Amino acid sequence: MFTIQTLDKISAKGLELFPRDQYEIATEISNPDAIILRSTKIHDMELPPKLKAIARAGAGVNNIPIDKCTKKGIVVFNTPGANANAVKELVLAALLLASRKIHDGISWAQSLKGNGDQVPVLVEKGKSQFKGPEIKGKTLGVIGLGAIGVMVANDALALGMNVIGYDPFISINSAWELSSNVAKASSLDHLLSVSDYITIHVPFNENTNGMINKNTLKIMKKGVRILNFARGGLVDNKDILEAIENGKVACYVTDFPEEELLGNERIIAIPHLGASTPESEENCALMAASQLREFLEKGNVRNSVNYANCELPFSGDTRIISAHDNIPNMLGQITTILAQNNYNIADMISKNKDKTGYTIVDVNGKVSPDIIEKIKAVSGINMVNVIDISNGKNSD
Repeated sequence: MFTIQTLDKISAKGLELFPRDQYEIATEISNPDAIILRSTKIHDMELPPKLKAIARAGAGVNNIPIDKCTKKGIVVFNTPGANANAVKELVLAALLLASRKIHDGISWAQSLKGNGDQVPVLVEKGKSQFKGPEIKGKTLGVIGLGAIGVMVANDALALGMNVIGYDPFISINSAWELSSNVAKASSLDHLLSVSDYITIHVPFNENTNGMINKNTLKIMKKGVRILNFARGGLVDNKDILEAIENGKVACYVTDFPEEELLGNERIIAIPHLGASTPESEENCALMAASQLREFLEKGNVRNSVNYANCELPFSGDTRIISAHDNIPNMLGQITTILAQNNYNIADMISKNKDKTGYTIVDVNGKVSPDIIEKIKAVSGINMVNVIDISNGKNSD
């Protein structure tokens, strides 16, 4: 029986993927095999000793202590692309909100209540203050061409915009999905200098922290409109406020409100609604649950942020999985222990990602606990788990 702890409200459609005769799911499980969550921050949480995996029903993993998990061999999953359409739709709405002063106009119209028959007259008299440009024919710069960035770029083309994209690490799948009519920026500075609108779709890390700052803002056109539906820390709040004050930035739309961004008429702060659709929540939950099952029952890894994708069809009788440091001779040490104890390897695979490695070895016959302890004792191994292929039983 596997135990799953939920730390947020997870779509029932996703949780239904866990067979109740094999899984116990609750919010109060003290020592779970896996955790599934959305936005709960667990940096200060003591990780349970039996914990093997954490699945984030969403793309960002800033709320999870990745380094701490990696040291313990805990595999962290996310669900890239599951909420892409929801975020894309809000970005398209934000393009219009940034241009046409719709938000201000609606608020002003509501303030006219009580003027009786004069409301239509006042509307016609005051509407000119909310005039704004059309997006058709303007240039949209898309920074980051992952699932969301590609969808935004393609749909902006359909709305009549000129689109230029920048992503030095674009995946093969994204490249296939991206319209050939999206221009390729030779550099980030090139994109910034030619865009009337800029939308950011990159992960938050040490290289992207504050990437929109006083230096990059200087490169942009006067009156640029900036959209941020990726992560708040990508934009330096102090510098964006200064750029709004001096007229460099006409409007900033962010899905990540912070104290200093509120109360400014040229900042539209949306309360983190990017993925807040029932369809998105369901898609994320389904993807997270599917990945957890594949890992717990078969040891396969798909869409992990701290380990490489690693999948292998079952062979033999016993599967040994290990999460370890990416160092020389790791696989050799594991196979040597097995060979010295007369275990025949039916199949195996080992994949590396940055400083981590993940190995699956299928062997013929049952593996005794003392052999597993020898593998665990190898320097650099952070987790070893065993799956009895004959009945799918998973044990530490």
